[in-house]
Amino acid sequence: MASSNALPKMTKAGNIKTPLKKKPNFDPAAFLAKTGLGRTIVDLQKKQIIFSQGDPANAIFYIQSGRVKLSVISSVGKEATIALLAAGSFLGEECIAAAQPLRLGTAVAITEGAVLKIDRPEMIRALHQEHALSDLFVSYLLARNLRVQEDLVDQLFNSSEKRLARILLLLARFGKEGTPETVVPKISQEVLAEMVGTTRARVNFFMNRFRKMGFIEYNGELQVHSSLLNIVLHD
Repeated sequence: MASSNALPKMTKAGNIKTPLKKKPNFDPAAFLAKTGLGRTIVDLQKKQIIFSQGDPANAIFYIQSGRVKLSVISSVGKEATIALLAAGSFLGEECIAAAQPLRLGTAVAITEGAVLKIDRPEMIRALHQEHALSDLFVSYLLARNLRVQEDLVDQLFNSSEKRLARILLLLARFGKEGTPETVVPKISQEVLAEMVGTTRARVNFFMNRFRKMGFIEYNGELQVHSSLLNIVLHD
């Protein structure tokens, strides 16, 4: 019968062999949800600036909750909104590229929320060492690149009315995983006009038209119905 007090395994040199501890599986969701070395959670107030165009690009941000507007300002001072980002999005990913030391745009919270600020060295380390995180990050970048291409095609070939309808549907997250939000964050017609590439008067005209057709509702907040897809799909 084998003894219950088994002797420890020995190496050839006569030393006691210490069992190797198994490295715990890396969880990207946990990494992006908690503070840690080089990671800080920043609570956001509405209209709070996360970073400004021209600032040093020394950190990347992950939106944990809320909505963020990303805009750029031209050399003559004209501002354009290029994206409205929700929870699950990265901000300031250009900091990963060593050739881009400055912010290319300005990020402002349009609702209350929170972001995880990840210092550039820590993000680069994690991307190199943790394949699950790098897979998630690359998937996000590819999806973001596809969205930029879709926006360009939309701007080149679709009418202002279709572009506005598509933006409202994207804000309500139609076509995304999970249930659409229907109620979209309060957003000014000026911002919508910047994103559509038209005037505020035209946006106001189309919004009133959508409301009369039952595609959207105003009850202290903006509700978007799936029937708005008819505008996008109609030739």
